[in-house]
Amino acid sequence: MRTALVIGTGLIGTSVALALAGRGVTVHLRDHDPTRARTAAALGAGTDEEPAGPVDLAVVAVPPTHVAATLAAEMRAGAARGYLDVASVKGGPRRELAALGADLSAYIGTHPMAGKERSGPLAGSADLFDGRPWVLTPTRDTDTEVLNLALELVALCRAVPVVMDADAHDRAVALVSHTPQLISSMVAARLETADETDVRLCGQGIRDVTRIAASDPAMWVEILSANPGPVADVLSGIAADLAETVESLRALQSADDEKRQGGAAGIEDVLRRGNAGRERVPGKHGAAPAAYEIVAVHVSDQPGELARIFADAGRAGVNVEDVRIEHATGQQAGLVQVMVDPAAAPVLAAALRERGWSIRQ
Repeated sequence: MRTALVIGTGLIGTSVALALAGRGVTVHLRDHDPTRARTAAALGAGTDEEPAGPVDLAVVAVPPTHVAATLAAEMRAGAARGYLDVASVKGGPRRELAALGADLSAYIGTHPMAGKERSGPLAGSADLFDGRPWVLTPTRDTDTEVLNLALELVALCRAVPVVMDADAHDRAVALVSHTPQLISSMVAARLETADETDVRLCGQGIRDVTRIAASDPAMWVEILSANPGPVADVLSGIAADLAETVESLRALQSADDEKRQGGAAGIEDVLRRGNAGRERVPGKHGAAPAAYEIVAVHVSDQPGELARIFADAGRAGVNVEDVRIEHATGQQAGLVQVMVDPAAAPVLAAALRERGWSIRQ
């Protein structure tokens, strides 16, 4: 691949363009808002000038409801040798494209499983896709050359290709992406009218659950409008769990011992099923999640403090597997939870104490 056209310079489009441009591909940028294309170009994602002729690959990075029409227009114009989109829904756009009479042999639907709660070109990053799954949904009509171009794109973005059926993909993302967005937003919505004293008690748990609730509502209306059925199916199951959980909690208030025991059993059941489901979420390198030990370090809110912790861990020969930061309410300080292999935890704790860090047991 020597040339590419990226249509849509939001988070995903700009990140694709930055990755390709960084690996020597000449990237042309286009957006319905020319200012966004110019911003992406200024970031080093390519040029906002139109290509002189057909490019090797056209990457359509627009909302799902506009994917088919955009692809069809580019195909009619002969803009590229191959065409793909990066929308988060795959079945609907492909059927719409077929209904428009487009040549599906030149097209493949794809979806990089990466993102942020921020959007727009300024949120773009060349390493956004590093090590992340990138779904490809070829059909029997897909030309081999187009599939190879898509695989080359995934490789240049340092992602991991995953081949799926388009409708199976849509059911999967309803479970692992679209429904979590709605649940996060629903929990965060409870905070909107909460008492200020209650909100000041927010800890890491509520921050974890509501992080993605900061996402752009307009963007998510577009996504959910393209995949409403599968999302509704998942939410229906969650609604059943919620109804049973509410009933169990009410039973815990009963004066009847048997009802209270039944309520406790119902709560334990949903928590245990949650444990089992969480254990299936892939951890580091896609393997089953490891049980790490946490070394909690008090830090002041000063430049370079995190870097010093990581450097001291490196000097101790300890690999940091993950890290979490919990900010202290109303203080210029916080707690850094450094996650390491259990055998390395005492080594790290001793090394950090020796270097003057305050360790919380």
